[in-house]
Amino acid sequence: MSENQKKVWITGASSGIGKSTAEKFAKEGWQVAVSARRKEILDDMAKNPNISSYPLDVVNDDNCKNTFLKIISEFKEIDLCIFCSGTYDPKKEKEINIEQSKFVMNVNYFGVLNCVKAVEKYFKEKKGGHISIVSSIAGYRGLPNSSGYGPSKAALNNFAESIYFDFKKYSVRVSVISPGFIKTPLTDKNDFPMPFLRSVEFAAEKIYNGLTKSNSFEIHFPKQLTLLLKFLRLLPYKIYLFLIYKLYKR
Repeated sequence: MSENQKKVWITGASSGIGKSTAEKFAKEGWQVAVSARRKEILDDMAKNPNISSYPLDVVNDDNCKNTFLKIISEFKEIDLCIFCSGTYDPKKEKEINIEQSKFVMNVNYFGVLNCVKAVEKYFKEKKGGHISIVSSIAGYRGLPNSSGYGPSKAALNNFAESIYFDFKKYSVRVSVISPGFIKTPLTDKNDFPMPFLRSVEFAAEKIYNGLTKSNSFEIHFPKQLTLLLKFLRLLPYKIYLFLIYKLYKR
């Protein structure tokens, strides 16, 4: 491991956007710490000399703290954290499912909070670095059949905006990533046409460029979809709810 290499910690790295993003950063010469529950996949990824495996369950706050301490012990420093852990099951959101909503919120929202808390002291004392949170366009406004997933992502957006101000005082950058429809094992569960569906490689490229070549608070893609949804977000409830309902009924 070279002292001159940039170093990143990526959670949710065993599949989908997290895995592809980890591989992209490794390809670009970064030293990458990958975390997820599936140790066997992480260990296989670690055959790449730029990737190191650190299994983790993000819902366990002590596990998050101890894992980060181990990473720092071995990496010596971290420049960037990308918190990408998430879960989604559209079949369980066809109606309000309390247990499923609690589970989704625990992984998607509190799992990220656990990770941010684990690195908070390190970055504030370092007075530099970058924390990036992977959210979703589903967090922009309420959508059909998304009574658990959408609220968890909306909470992440609000959380990222809130901690932005606190970390900025310590010269630590905070950003949020809002992907549209990306072909992953999670979106493969959807039973509806997904507009502007893109590959995980596309997502990884956008994330890498957004985090390393710009200072934007939000990285969102594909623009054909995200800009439309940003416009819809500006509409009054009466118009927004009417339009979405009409599209939903088609």
